[in-house]
Amino acid sequence: MKRFELNKIKWKPYSDDPIITPPWGSPILADPTVLVPEETPDGKWHLFAHTIWGIHHFRSDDGIKWGKSKLLFRNAMRAHIFHDDGVYYLLYEKYRPLQIMFPWMRFWKWKSRIMMRASKDLKSWSGADVMLRPELLWQRDVRYGESVSNPCLARSEKGYLLYFSANLSFVPDCGFCEPKHIGVAESRRPNGPYRVHPEPIISSEPEGRWDNIGAGSIKVKRMDDGFVGFQNGIYSDKRNGKSGSAIMMLQSFNGRDWQRMKDEPIVRPTSGWQQSHVYACDVKYVPSQNKFYLYYNARDDWHWTKGKERIGLVIGTP
Repeated sequence: MKRFELNKIKWKPYSDDPIITPPWGSPILADPTVLVPEETPDGKWHLFAHTIWGIHHFRSDDGIKWGKSKLLFRNAMRAHIFHDDGVYYLLYEKYRPLQIMFPWMRFWKWKSRIMMRASKDLKSWSGADVMLRPELLWQRDVRYGESVSNPCLARSEKGYLLYFSANLSFVPDCGFCEPKHIGVAESRRPNGPYRVHPEPIISSEPEGRWDNIGAGSIKVKRMDDGFVGFQNGIYSDKRNGKSGSAIMMLQSFNGRDWQRMKDEPIVRPTSGWQQSHVYACDVKYVPSQNKFYLYYNARDDWHWTKGKERIGLVIGTP
């Protein structure tokens, strides 16, 4: 499929309600990443997302109704699942134990890295290998800490591109930080080693409408004529001063230089369970249905002591 064809897709919420809610004890279920039946060994849908406890694995027969999850890995968040040549690669952000539960502790600076595990059956997983560490200056903040997060793998002509978020911007009405920049690294193999591009490829724009606080994260898909990205920037709404996040579509010829395909988001905050922020997503095409499934998580209130995050679904029809 070509990039311009995605511009013609009509996106419609599957439901006004979330399709998955957090398990007991966690106020959040966030950053979904999905495998469709055409990609899996058992012909089922598989979804990975994180709570405050770690990364969970869900299964489904139809991509709509999801059973109870299995907790896979602790002190881990913002996962991405990538299928290549019979191997499933699970990438995620690894943080220090318990740190996600205490965002208000400013003296305990954030520190994370991107890890990878591999599996051939989605049941047993290899040990974790470090893919990226926050080693460059633009990946660190003297006030808030060091961060590389939100991994996403995509194929390129020369091998593989690993997209990631980096650094931290504080969001006052939420009381926690969100990613400031987006970077990319390259390798000839999916499991690295990766060479990091020396500068960010996307950064927050102080005068921007949809990313004036932080660049957020991006999920990238290889197309016949380049790349398409789904970015959720973090912004302050000049009309009311409140923060928000919405999903924008971007395009690139080379995977490094990006521009928006549309001036308006394809998914944005509305009301109820997604009134404040629409966050990271994953997008998959289902050939048997000729539809796109866009899974995302959304937040219902701003401050970390009040808000809850759930997973929703938008269907795209060509």
